[in-house]
Order: sequence, then structure tokens, then C-alpha cells
Amino acid sequence: MLTIFSTPKPFVGHIGVIQRNALKSWTLLHPAVEVILFGDEQGAATAARELGIRHESHVEKNEFGTNRIDFMFTKAQQIARHEVLCYVNCDIILLQDFCSAINRVRQAHSKFLGVGRRWDTEVTEPIDFTSPDWESNIRRKALLANHKQSHWVIDFFAFSRGLFVDIPPFAVGRVRWDNWVVWNACNSGQPVVDLSPVIMPVHQNHDYSHHPQGKRGVYDGEEGERNLQLAGGWGHLRTIADATEILRPSGLGHNWKREWMKWKRLTSDKW
Repeated sequence: MLTIFSTPKPFVGHIGVIQRNALKSWTLLHPAVEVILFGDEQGAATAARELGIRHESHVEKNEFGTNRIDFMFTKAQQIARHEVLCYVNCDIILLQDFCSAINRVRQAHSKFLGVGRRWDTEVTEPIDFTSPDWESNIRRKALLANHKQSHWVIDFFAFSRGLFVDIPPFAVGRVRWDNWVVWNACNSGQPVVDLSPVIMPVHQNHDYSHHPQGKRGVYDGEEGERNLQLAGGWGHLRTIADATEILRPSGLGHNWKREWMKWKRLTSDKW
């Protein structure tokens, strides 16, 4: 089965609502799924207790006071009950198709990284998880919004225990570290599988009031630039489009578009 881990923003206002929605959806994937919530943010301990999930309050932070990715990935791999783990951003609702996709990949690969594109959706209220239609309702809402995010943006990483070691001290919630994770797996010769055709991870839209400089601070701020430096520059970044394989309803297949991406990278000044 699966161990999911994440770290939240403070559980206040709208962000508190959507984080609870996300966490609850993970607990409903399967009775054996383990959920670990890292961090001492406001309301984290209470939410973990109410949802019956494991809470690890201590997280190493950088000089800006931001939680570090390397600590969470290392600790999660040490304490997880299961051999497959998944880091998921704490605003992502996962549906039943997720576990099914992971199981299909596990049948083909003993070690792998699974990624996929998210569906941006407006969610403003707590989801009624007691309703038998909650999953079909949120799926319908995402389909109506029809906003599948770019292959650059990666909100979850499903991976085999031991796949990642010596991760740089990236700042969570800032750009570029997610693209390094894909590069690292590709560079080490591990299968990277794009799950996008068979799953619908629902990203609940939110503002960026958690950062003093708003969205610009998240995407263009000093910590984002630091993440890029820690990654080793643009040459050490990859996207979902760089996955070595794609999981479709018919099965796993080679990602032939990856060859085109390689050519584009070689001919682009950005890289």
C-alpha cells in the first residue's frame, strides 16, 4: 500500500478548509493508506488528531524559517510503514484512481517515480465526505473548470523507498525543487512514469497570502532563486513531459515525446 506525507500552511481561513479537504481525501483512499503530516504550523496538530493521521511536528528549516524538503523526504523514508511513498502538496484532493494507478506501476517496476498534471478547481467550502457522491461531484467540478496545469508544475511524487538520497536543502512551497526531483530520477536511470492520462489530482485554488510578497515572492523570490542554485541550474530541471513512460488506460508505454523534449532542450538558450 502507500504512505502519503506532506506539510501544511497554517490552518486558518480558506487555506485551512482546503487542506482539511485534501487530507481527508487521502485517508479515504484505502484503509491501509498511512498519512504523515510534518510541521508545527498553526492547527496542524489539531487537524492530524481529528483526522486520525500521524503528526511529526519537528521539521528542519532553512534560514528563512521555511520547512526543508530534504528533511521530510529522508525522515518519511525512515519511518513509513509502506515501501511506496508519496509527497503531495497539502491542497491536492486525491481520488480512487490514484491508488489504482500506483498499483499498476508497481506491478511493472520495483523502483520508480510517478508524477502527473493537476486539475485546478475552485473549492471554497468543506467537502461533505459522508455523501456517496462526493468524489463524482468534485470530478465533475474539475472537468467543468477544464484547467489542466502545465507539465512544469508538479504537485505529487510517488516513489519507491530509497529512491531519493542526498537531496539538497530545498525550501518547500517555492519553485524549482519539484523539477529537480524529476531530473534526479531520470539522471539515475530510474523509470519516471507520467500518470496524467489515468488520474485526476484536484488542486483547490488559493491565494498566496501566506507569503509576505504574495505570488511573486513564491515564484520570483530569493528562496526560489536559492532552490534553483541548489538544483545546479536550469540544466538539472525536468518536467512531467520528461517522464520515460506514460501510464494509459491500455497500459504502460514509452514516452516518445521525451525525445522531442531532449532536442528542444539542446536547442534552447534557456537550458
